[in-house]
Amino acid sequence: GAKVVIMGRKTDAGNAMVADIKEKGGEAMYLTTDVMNRELLEQNLVDIMTAYGRVDALLNAAGGNMPGATIAPDKTFFDLNPDDFQKVLNLNLMGTVLPTHVFLQQMAKQGKGAIVNFSSMSAFRPLTRVVGYGVAKAGVSNFTAYMATEVAKKFSTAIRVNAIAPGFFLTEQNRGLLTNPDGSWTNADMILSIRRQWDVWVSQKSFVAPSTISSAMPHSLSQVPLPLSMVALMCLQFKFQIIWFCVNKHSVGMGQMIP
Repeated sequence: GAKVVIMGRKTDAGNAMVADIKEKGGEAMYLTTDVMNRELLEQNLVDIMTAYGRVDALLNAAGGNMPGATIAPDKTFFDLNPDDFQKVLNLNLMGTVLPTHVFLQQMAKQGKGAIVNFSSMSAFRPLTRVVGYGVAKAGVSNFTAYMATEVAKKFSTAIRVNAIAPGFFLTEQNRGLLTNPDGSWTNADMILSIRRQWDVWVSQKSFVAPSTISSAMPHSLSQVPLPLSMVALMCLQFKFQIIWFCVNKHSVGMGQMIP
């Protein structure tokens, strides 16, 4: 029954998602935005308030990487492009901070709301190559933990701030990096090594079924918070982590982040 507002830079993709939601009986609208443009974000808020009168949830899903912010195996730290590093930091970290700064204002007025940020497994365990991305996502995790307490203590315990930390998912963004044209892995030995490492990790932890991934977001946005815990979801033998920063009137706590 949620009214969904999809915001992004790709108008065709956004409108296609809106059409799909409406086809299934839902209500949605698309707004062009840029998470690095505060003025545009503020106009987005005005448009949303005009259409629906309130903001109940914010999903900060913008992010990305640049070649210059990575260090290839045959390169060193001195080949890192500081400008690209800063751009990746801005997109992933400030691209989470700015929308929160804008949309949280309405939630504070309402005394209720939910924010879900997108972190990454690279925030907890440094991964090869993606130094800029990992640093930015570590910042997102720290920002999430800070804001969970900050918002609950100064505004309302009915406003929750959580984060989801996806692991290795094959997407259009990384398909060319991870697979060959025939669908095989570009570096099978590396992939198998990663899977072996995670298999050891899995054997020591508790995971839920892949089918629960689709229910992760509704729980994050639900008015009834889950118990204080860290839940890791498994998909295609890789990991998907949810960090809960649960706060109530009697205690303030942060879900444990397993390294």
